[in-house]
Amino acid sequence: MVEKIQESLRNSKTARWTALFIVSFTMLCAYFLTDIMAPLAGLLEGQLGWTRSEYGTFTSAYGWFNVFLLMLIFGGIILDKVGVRITGLGATILMVVGTAIKYWAVSTNSLDGQTIVGINAQVFWASIGFATFAVGVEVAGITVSKIIVKWFKGKELALAMGLEMAMARIGTGLALGFSVPIAKAMGVIDVSRPVLVALIGLCIGMIAFMVYMVLDKRLDKSEATTAVTGSSEDEFKISDIFKIVSNRGWWYIAILCVLFYSAVFPFLKYATDLMVNKFGVNEDIAGMIPMLLPFGNILLTPLFGSIYDRKGKGASIMILGSILLIFVHTMFSIPSLNNWVIAIVLVIILGIGFSLVPSAMWPSVPKIVPEKRLGTAYAMIFYVQNWGLMGVPLLIGWVLEKYCITGQTVRDGLTVNTYDYTLPMIIFAGFGVLALIFAFLLKAEDKRKGYGLELPNIVKEDVVIESEIREV
Repeated sequence: MVEKIQESLRNSKTARWTALFIVSFTMLCAYFLTDIMAPLAGLLEGQLGWTRSEYGTFTSAYGWFNVFLLMLIFGGIILDKVGVRITGLGATILMVVGTAIKYWAVSTNSLDGQTIVGINAQVFWASIGFATFAVGVEVAGITVSKIIVKWFKGKELALAMGLEMAMARIGTGLALGFSVPIAKAMGVIDVSRPVLVALIGLCIGMIAFMVYMVLDKRLDKSEATTAVTGSSEDEFKISDIFKIVSNRGWWYIAILCVLFYSAVFPFLKYATDLMVNKFGVNEDIAGMIPMLLPFGNILLTPLFGSIYDRKGKGASIMILGSILLIFVHTMFSIPSLNNWVIAIVLVIILGIGFSLVPSAMWPSVPKIVPEKRLGTAYAMIFYVQNWGLMGVPLLIGWVLEKYCITGQTVRDGLTVNTYDYTLPMIIFAGFGVLALIFAFLLKAEDKRKGYGLELPNIVKEDVVIESEIREV
């Protein structure tokens, strides 16, 4: 009877898919805020006087606390020590607080004409808010990853992670497509309005995670009655960090992650501006083209995840995704390819590549790292990734400001600069080339160590039980 109780929640499709939906909704709200400013670069310049370099500084703030204060590393250790409930709740609170600071910064006039450590005061405080939010969203990301492994290990793991990413991409897509219309609603341009909408959404997402905490407590209570599953969250030791960083396979995934995401997320921060400057798309609808990328992920990431679950070929999937990334950014860098139809096609192809790599990369980590170290392993990958998410937007903003201004124009009564995006696209393509190299290195390491990255994720129940007994 005890074994039946233990299996009733983890093996209940209703329970595990309900848990997935709840935490995925929280991440949808988080990613809506993450990209809410991306389409507003032109409006920020016109209304608030932000230069592209200042916009790059603000965008790079995403990694300030995570990188320099090691907040992500601490978050991963806390996750492995105290579990997903306390860590996840703390992360959602940080997201709300950071967004509130950011909203205040871009909505107040009290900072006009001031500077802090040589930075426009408004940019500084908006960056502090964004950096605080970033700690929350990144810790929430690793927490949700561990939650999914907790519920779906030995089952539809890659599909579940793909669906979670798809939900998150809905948030990104909504931000890219509707940020400018929200800012221009009611006939008055107000760049703070989309941030307020995102803040309200994050409060709802925090409440949703509180609901998940009840379900997670029930799962832990049912598993506490059996020695088969055990509890791995209390077994983590600080010394395990050295075991993670001494794993070459982990390093290949971490470096592939930072290179691949550095060629996608920072690109999305500038993609709307690219559509306006290179392809001549009207600013009011320019965000609709980049929006195709995350909305394409909604279908493709779960599809590719399901393929990985049933057929395997994880490392090969990552190689293919990297090749598509190189192709798209190379095409974007060619000045003569400036028809908006071409832009749509390239964004769709990039969406396919962006669905392929994450659908295989994140479910591959549990094959390389034991579950008791999983929270810290994910956190350290996110830490490496944050170097790219911090540095690349800053680099692109500096390159645009230094080398790519081609003139000025007037949009919505505001005078703004025009930019040539050839050089930034070449930089993004270079990241893709490096990502491809490390994808091949990962496949070679898998063949050497036998991690099983090319094998399916779904295994028979008796194999799962046997594996859990060995871990205990």
